[in-house]
Amino acid sequence: MCRLSQENVVKTTTDIETLRSEIRDKSVRVIDVRREEDYKKNHIPSAVNLPLAKLLADDSPDRVLTLIKSMGIDDETPVVVYDDTFGALASRIAWTLEYLGHSDVSLLETTFSTWKSMGLENDNVIPEFQIKEHTKKLRPEILATSDYLESVKDKENVILVDNRERLNFLEQHIPGAISLPYRTLSTQNKILRSKEDMKRLLNNRGILGDSEIITYCGSVGTLSGLAYYALKSVGVPNAKLYVRSFKEWKNLSKPTAKQEDANYWDLSAE
Repeated sequence: MCRLSQENVVKTTTDIETLRSEIRDKSVRVIDVRREEDYKKNHIPSAVNLPLAKLLADDSPDRVLTLIKSMGIDDETPVVVYDDTFGALASRIAWTLEYLGHSDVSLLETTFSTWKSMGLENDNVIPEFQIKEHTKKLRPEILATSDYLESVKDKENVILVDNRERLNFLEQHIPGAISLPYRTLSTQNKILRSKEDMKRLLNNRGILGDSEIITYCGSVGTLSGLAYYALKSVGVPNAKLYVRSFKEWKNLSKPTAKQEDANYWDLSAE
């Protein structure tokens, strides 16, 4: 199995102190993906609100491009995304920006609740930004569709990762998938484990190497979006997100599998 070199590891999260500094320097655009009513009560200073539900109402590239331009984001704007849902909702929006071709996007290393519990700055000021121009450079290499997945899932160099709860996986999953529940990806205060700990976790599940790795979850690519960034955090070179996930797979009457041993509980990933 090929081990990943340190130079392959790319930035996936932004630490708290770095973000605080960037906010003071006005050198970053912060996106809060919580519900609008929660955002209006308080949020990280200068953050703009993009609830995940608003994005999912129409996540076509042109519509999302209009949204991010309205938030004052151009091609060069560093973007940090956060939520209060262990990074899953933020991951889905960050991945969408990445798919559009925005290269400088990362996740805040922690949730808003943790940020507040630390006594860090927050307010209820709703900022306004001038509309910017942003080009569209789609990155199909990080997207997996149902047809693509069905065509490659049986290849030896393709690893399919199911990020739903373990019991959902046991009941039904895409044939050949490996179970990696989203809850195993985080620590108590951070949305992702440290790089070394994440490498150990993934290695225990046989997920490291030069293989093409495709993540999926239940419906809209949130839990699997977090897994996508977990893979990126340790330098996996070829990760894809099956955005429409298991809900679409089942609706299309694609083949599924069930764990034969109903008592199966593999703790090697923990």
